[in-house]
Amino acid sequence: MTDEKNTKTRTYEWECPNANAASGHDLTGLEFLRALIDGKIPAPPMARTMDFRLDTVGEGLAVFRSTPAEFHYNPIGTVHGGYLGTLLDSAMGCAVHTTLKAGEGYTTLEFKVNLVRPMTAETGPIRCEGRILHRGSRMATAEGRVIDEAGKVFAHGSTTCMIFETWGHRERSKKT
Repeated sequence: MTDEKNTKTRTYEWECPNANAASGHDLTGLEFLRALIDGKIPAPPMARTMDFRLDTVGEGLAVFRSTPAEFHYNPIGTVHGGYLGTLLDSAMGCAVHTTLKAGEGYTTLEFKVNLVRPMTAETGPIRCEGRILHRGSRMATAEGRVIDEAGKVFAHGSTTCMIFETWGHRERSKKT
């Protein structure tokens, strides 16, 4: 049962995500992600919903930062594993994204997450690092980990992504 004293509200805004997709076709993956960090491209709605942000990128590396809060909790009073899974999927996918040429896209085919200890709002700021393991012409693999400021690991994972030519790039190539 909920009583009004225990009710909390969270409000946030986001920008239309269609602009992100269109602006990325002519940039390399690394250029696109740097533009996102610099605010030249708006953050995706999921980042606003989950309250995390892309902080650092380099060739084969993506780092997200966040601070777990009550709105990330599951019914048993700890941070929901889906929050950690979403962070890992984002960081590992963006690590792959840093390797894309202009006109290439990717999608996650599968990812695995290992939750190794509970997380609460008292955990404080966390970082999720994704690193590329292998980049081929059609497939890439990456790994990631979620750690606190002391370096304690809360979760780790791996992913396989498929790489493809983007639809917009393919259509523009046909016209030239």
